[in-house]
Amino acid sequence: MLVKVCGMREPGNVKQVAQLGVDMMGFIFYPKSPRYASHVVARSDADRNVCRVGVFVNDSISNMLDKIHSFSLNAVQMHGSESRELCEQLRAAKGNMKIIKAISVSTAGDIQKYKEYVGAVDYFLFDTKCKTVGGSGQQFDWQVLDEYDGDVPFLLSGGIGPEDASRILSFHHPRCVGIDLNSRFEIEPGLKDVEKLKEFLLKVKR
Repeated sequence: MLVKVCGMREPGNVKQVAQLGVDMMGFIFYPKSPRYASHVVARSDADRNVCRVGVFVNDSISNMLDKIHSFSLNAVQMHGSESRELCEQLRAAKGNMKIIKAISVSTAGDIQKYKEYVGAVDYFLFDTKCKTVGGSGQQFDWQVLDEYDGDVPFLLSGGIGPEDASRILSFHHPRCVGIDLNSRFEIEPGLKDVEKLKEFLLKVKR
């Protein structure tokens, strides 16, 4: 199971979380987010094997390419209402870049939006539909994911917290390859509680 910790920002915190053995870290480049990564966090030995994911909301290709370079990103997560064409433009500009498309979910019908992006992205990320853009701490009904019949692998997101380890272990979908953790593991926005993450990972990373 892949574990992505999103909303990283502080260099010391990045190093501590990387040492827990997470697979991916998300850096949010949406200025309205309280977890906005406003300053460059250089790679260190601790996170050299961690996949760095840049999270963008309806952004331009030029800004995404700039952040890919300055933050040494390995993947891009599009978390807004981006078109398939934008995903294809990024792939054309940066062919080695993994692309994750977030899909906001409230009902089973929302799942079907994935069909617009098949062939243009490497992963989907199913998150809770809310008034904010992610980071709400709220969960959607995971049963609606039974409606996902695509072949593209996905990450489960949306309000996963320290008390959800057993739910994660009992959740099964043939295309679910990992989970995305954020606001429920924070001391404050952009600063992760390392001990909470460590305890959680010991339960789910078997």
